[in-house]
Amino acid sequence: MSRQRLDPRTPLTELHVHLGAAVTPAIMWGIAHAQGIRLPTKDFWAFRDLITVGRRRRGFAAYLELFHWTELIQSSPTAVERSVYEVIGGAYRKNNVTEIELRFNPMKRNRGGEQDLDHIIAAALRGMDRAVLEYPQVRAGLIFCLDRGFSRELNEIIAAKAIAWQSRGVIGIDLAGPVVDRFRFADYAEIYATCRRAGLGLTVHAGETGGPEEVRDALEQLDPDRIGHGVRAADDPAVLDMLRERGTVLEVCPSSNLNTRVLASAAEVRRVVRALLDHRVRFTVSTDGPEMLRSYLRDELQMLMRHEILSLDEVKDAIRIGAEASFLDRVPTIDSSVGPRNGAGNGRAALPVGAAT
Repeated sequence: MSRQRLDPRTPLTELHVHLGAAVTPAIMWGIAHAQGIRLPTKDFWAFRDLITVGRRRRGFAAYLELFHWTELIQSSPTAVERSVYEVIGGAYRKNNVTEIELRFNPMKRNRGGEQDLDHIIAAALRGMDRAVLEYPQVRAGLIFCLDRGFSRELNEIIAAKAIAWQSRGVIGIDLAGPVVDRFRFADYAEIYATCRRAGLGLTVHAGETGGPEEVRDALEQLDPDRIGHGVRAADDPAVLDMLRERGTVLEVCPSSNLNTRVLASAAEVRRVVRALLDHRVRFTVSTDGPEMLRSYLRDELQMLMRHEILSLDEVKDAIRIGAEASFLDRVPTIDSSVGPRNGAGNGRAALPVGAAT
């Protein structure tokens, strides 16, 4: 076991963190009670177990089920503002995260259209503004998650909202959620191209529960700047070569992959990470959901050194790549007036549950 340690003063960049998995249980408990949400338990410790993995490994589907309660509790402008504010400030205080990209699906916070989508988005941006005002060392931005289980029409609305609010701090889009039969990356090529022309950063979940062919398909159809997780690319050298040649950065989330059983052990994490290094694939390290997984970014980096998966110098390289791959410096290339664009709508359809956002 390695005894190397990262200097606690080192500033960190967090590129892959979901709002629904990043608010401390104590804050979520308070938000729920302030809104009068009826919880299935009156015991705080049971509630904490309800929305975190603890020491259990749940599997991917069971992990996504945890978001039912976090999304419900965060489904109001007041709750979203408080949640975003707490995540950004907390990441800085606990881990000296000075650059953070926080992702969520705004349609999973408006109670199926009961609340206005733009009010949800504006509240999230207010929370971000408050946090960076209090902590001027921090830079932050929001990524909107499209969902594989949504219709293309609903996902088009989310993408349009990302462009419309870009000048206020929305920096990119993502495509997340469990695999569904009717989903095809090719159906989203035009949406991704439109967001690229607008100057938004592009990331997509692939190669987590899907195999290396899913990573290849995402690269060929969407041409993203980054890929969330992407660990199954290690199973195909040709896909690793594609990633290297395109310069696509992987957002690797080790504890998340272990807890969802995407990767079986630390030895499997080592195999994947060393394959990325051997093929010179650029990657950074993220948490996915620090509070839900009870593992913060500095814990992730230390775990990789403790198990001799990465050396201290390699950890520093991953930190540097994260800063270089950030969308925070993106400048809008088209007019992005605040608010709805061209009657983009407010997503008032009943929405499916289950995306990690």
